[in-house]
Amino acid sequence: MADKNPGAAMGAAGRAPSADRADAIRNVVLVGHSGAGKTTLTEQLLTATGTIQRAGRVEDGSTVSDFDEVEVRQQRSVNLALAPLTHNGVKINLLDTPGYADFVGDLRAGLRAADAALFVVSAAEGVDGLTQMLWQECARVGMPRAVVITKIDHQRADFDEVLAACQDVFGDGVAPLYLPVITNGHVNGLIGLLSQKFYNYATGARTEKDPGAEYESRIEEHRGVLIEGIIQESEDESLMDRYLQGDPIDTKVLIEDLEKAVARGSFYPVLCSGIGVGAMEVLELITQGFPSPLEHPLPEITTVDGKPVKDVSCDPGGPLVAEVVKTTSDPYVGRISLVRIFSGTLRPDMTVHVSGHGLAERGHEDHDVDERIGTLTCPLGKQQRPVPKAVAGDIVAVAKLSRAETGDTLSEVERPLLMTAWQMPDPLLPVAIQARSKADEDKLSQALARLVAEDPTLRLENNPETKQLVLWCMGEAHTDVLLDRLSKRHGVEVERVELRVPLRETFGGRCQAMGRNVKQTGGHGQYAICHIEVEPLPSGGGFEFVDKIVGGVVPRQFIPSVEKGVRSQMERGVVAGYPMVDVRVTLYDGKAHSVDSSDMAFQIAGQLALKEAAAKVSTLLLEPVDELSVLVADEHVGSVMSDLSSRRGRVLGTEPVGTGHTLVKAEVPQLEIIRYAIDLRSISHGTGTFTRTFLRYEPLPSHLAGKVAAE
Repeated sequence: MADKNPGAAMGAAGRAPSADRADAIRNVVLVGHSGAGKTTLTEQLLTATGTIQRAGRVEDGSTVSDFDEVEVRQQRSVNLALAPLTHNGVKINLLDTPGYADFVGDLRAGLRAADAALFVVSAAEGVDGLTQMLWQECARVGMPRAVVITKIDHQRADFDEVLAACQDVFGDGVAPLYLPVITNGHVNGLIGLLSQKFYNYATGARTEKDPGAEYESRIEEHRGVLIEGIIQESEDESLMDRYLQGDPIDTKVLIEDLEKAVARGSFYPVLCSGIGVGAMEVLELITQGFPSPLEHPLPEITTVDGKPVKDVSCDPGGPLVAEVVKTTSDPYVGRISLVRIFSGTLRPDMTVHVSGHGLAERGHEDHDVDERIGTLTCPLGKQQRPVPKAVAGDIVAVAKLSRAETGDTLSEVERPLLMTAWQMPDPLLPVAIQARSKADEDKLSQALARLVAEDPTLRLENNPETKQLVLWCMGEAHTDVLLDRLSKRHGVEVERVELRVPLRETFGGRCQAMGRNVKQTGGHGQYAICHIEVEPLPSGGGFEFVDKIVGGVVPRQFIPSVEKGVRSQMERGVVAGYPMVDVRVTLYDGKAHSVDSSDMAFQIAGQLALKEAAAKVSTLLLEPVDELSVLVADEHVGSVMSDLSSRRGRVLGTEPVGTGHTLVKAEVPQLEIIRYAIDLRSISHGTGTFTRTFLRYEPLPSHLAGKVAAE
């Protein structure tokens, strides 16, 4: 860390960094809300190591990680991006993630590929709810973390206030390693709390000197908290006794214990950065404090048929086990897969087994195929730099894996293996689309298949009832990016259309009706008369057909024909074109002709009878009702319950979940929650999540039923 070694070995610009050993690799994911400064920090680290000559700016669209045309246009990250660099002989794979909740799929992919996380918090804006949720998620899996407070040179920056917020929100073990020195709004440098040195950046180059007496009380206040935190995490139990007795603790011992605590994920140092300040300190924390892939446990690995595999470790000489963490499709270059190697060594032109399972409901078919590895590259923005191999622990890009999709496992052909998929949130915003022209319609299917392959948070649905093509997305921003890619990348123009919710029809009472199909056309005619009685069944009762024919007034061979005709008409509906459910139909009388009666004649008679029944008795439109489980912070429970009630929902109850969160359960009509994924985010300030499951059909209120029937 900076307190230990102020020198730094720079990387060579334009040369792909490489590593032959897992202990010389650090995989670090940058996490934080949109606008916190993750991409800018990445630029600073790349510049500090000489990987690039000059830092780009998000506003200019010139950064390394935001090179997609959508990102340039929107001035925000929407993709997971890899930015490798080298510092002091260690290869660092920086994974810059989107900070907007709609792109949580790429964020989860970054967490899967990384061994440690840098939480980026703006000194001008503080900690938001999404960042807090991600911290808790990392805590559950024991991922090592550190905090970087960015924008300390911003005019609204308040380092002390944001530091206190981080300590309050993130909990125990959060303590600063450095304090910024700010004079008249300008950051002059950083004070190292362990070394008690002032690292001066005023001239642009980093120099070291003793801090002035004016900083003594501030250093002592924060240094005492830091040392106590380190000692509490130390494996040497005698340190605390020595510290309490007033014995000086060697700085080298403190740094070694700090590095161990950070690597095992029990202590979380806070650093700071601004323009030209703090990059070296971050790099030294990553290389000396964060764990290598050797220290991070592997995800669960099984055979293709589900048997656990225990003999795999992060060993370049072991069996190949790698995972596709990100897939991008380009109409000119083809498919490019970002791959994290967990075991073995990946080389160009080798043949691997590709396994993908468990996402069939989202349009990803299960598959087990063999594919040949194309060129291996170390990406840096748009630049793809070839590398000869990639060892266990490293992350590379693989070209032209035509069948591999995000989340797939690559393994040896002779020993196919499968990694347990990481958890992905369900897309809950349905968007109906249609091709703008016949030419677009011809290309739409292939373009959507490519989008589904690269984005596991997208679900594609061809609704057989409404005849609509529906994209299930994470939110409005996610939808906009997908439609933009269809247009700009794949040349397919689509239009958003109003989503239709699949309703149902049923009878509101009992009645009798007759279906008369009698036609004489001079030749072979049609003759079929049937008398039926219809009555509603309880919700979920389905359909019952009762035969009460006596005396053969309807020949036995034609009774199934009547049922077939009734079923056919029920599928088409009798009022608004929606399928009919929860009905009992009793055939009790009829007439037939020895010559002109036929199967088709009685089918038509059954249809006509059902239509006549609908004219005699009231019919009801039924709407689907879902059970919602909404997880929100306690302070938003009242707002959520009030909103659900305004959606014709029935709140079933609440129950506490963990600390500070409540699960609200309610029954809500589907018509009222089409855009709930967006609305809940607004109500809960981005912290609420929900799941939905179909419950039953219920009568649609009369004022809404009349409107639907008219349409």
